[in-house]
Amino acid sequence: MIWQRGEYSLVDDCDKIDLDAVASLLHSTYWASNRPKETIVKTIEHSLNFSLFHRTQQVGFARVVTDHATVGYLCDVIISADHRGHGLGRWLLEQILNHPALRTCRIDLFTKDAQEFYRAFGFGPHRYTNMVRYPENYMGGGDVAPGSAANTAD
Repeated sequence: MIWQRGEYSLVDDCDKIDLDAVASLLHSTYWASNRPKETIVKTIEHSLNFSLFHRTQQVGFARVVTDHATVGYLCDVIISADHRGHGLGRWLLEQILNHPALRTCRIDLFTKDAQEFYRAFGFGPHRYTNMVRYPENYMGGGDVAPGSAANTAD
C-alpha cells in the first residue's frame, strides 16, 4: 500500500526500503545503536514494514512482527530528527493501526520514553504481567548488553 501526505509518502513494500537509511536511523536510537546490519536485514525479512519517504529520501521506519490475525508487536519506530515536529509520527501510527493486516490484532510495544505519545492511540498497560526472555548474545538492543544474563533470576 502507498499513502500520501504532501511531499511525504508511506509504503509497506519491502522492495522500497533503503537499507542503509534504515540502518542509519536505527543506529541513532538507544535500542538499536549496536544492532548489526545483518540482524536488521533479518528483522525486515520477518516483519510487516513501513517506510516513510520525503520525496525520494527515506526519513522514517517502523515494523510490526505479526501473525496478521491476533497479535502484532510494534517496534523500531523512528523518524529522522530533521523531519520530526510535523505530525509524521501520528500519521505513521494511524496508518499502521488501520492497516488491513493489523485491524484485528492486539498490538504490543515496549517504550522507555514515549508513553504519552502512544497513550493517545489507546495504548496502556497490559492487563496481565509482562514477561520477557533475553537469550545469550541478544542483539536486539535496548538496555540489555550482548551476552548479559539480564534474563536470569537469582
